[in-house]
Amino acid sequence: MGNAIWVFGYGSLIWDPAFPVAERQVARLSGWHRSFCMWSVHYRGTPEARGLVLALDRKAGGLCLGVAFRMEPGTEQDSLAALRARELISDAYLETSVAVTLADGSSQMALTYVINQDHAQYAGDMALHAQAQIIATAHGVRGPNRDYLFATARHLTELGISDPDLDWLATRVAEMPP
Repeated sequence: MGNAIWVFGYGSLIWDPAFPVAERQVARLSGWHRSFCMWSVHYRGTPEARGLVLALDRKAGGLCLGVAFRMEPGTEQDSLAALRARELISDAYLETSVAVTLADGSSQMALTYVINQDHAQYAGDMALHAQAQIIATAHGVRGPNRDYLFATARHLTELGISDPDLDWLATRVAEMPP
């Protein structure tokens, strides 16, 4: 498996990887955290009514638990093309290679998508209450922003991954009108 391609998912890739997966494991990434720090003007919002989507934002001492996916051998070229078409719709995400620790204790290099802090879609460190207000009402070509939040929070819970910020947001947004 020396030539295997791994991808680290921390948001919608967890529940919709969109490529054939040979193996998946819960994985840990140090130095980054999962955050609704990217304005969505395509999938979960519009240029006129932006939504918010998750990105990895660099954080000293940060830790993100997510899922590492090993691409099905023989599908790598098509899988990478599909993944890049989805994730690199703008220059807001940067594709990078990171070292992740898998649940079995091994380490792997994995592709992932981190926020470009110099991009206009970078929303920064917004207060959770402000995030909830936006997520509750935004809608894009892939549906309501709230559905993205709820699906991600539900899948993290099913995997036994604790994310207090996402749990708080899911509870708060569920109480708000769409």
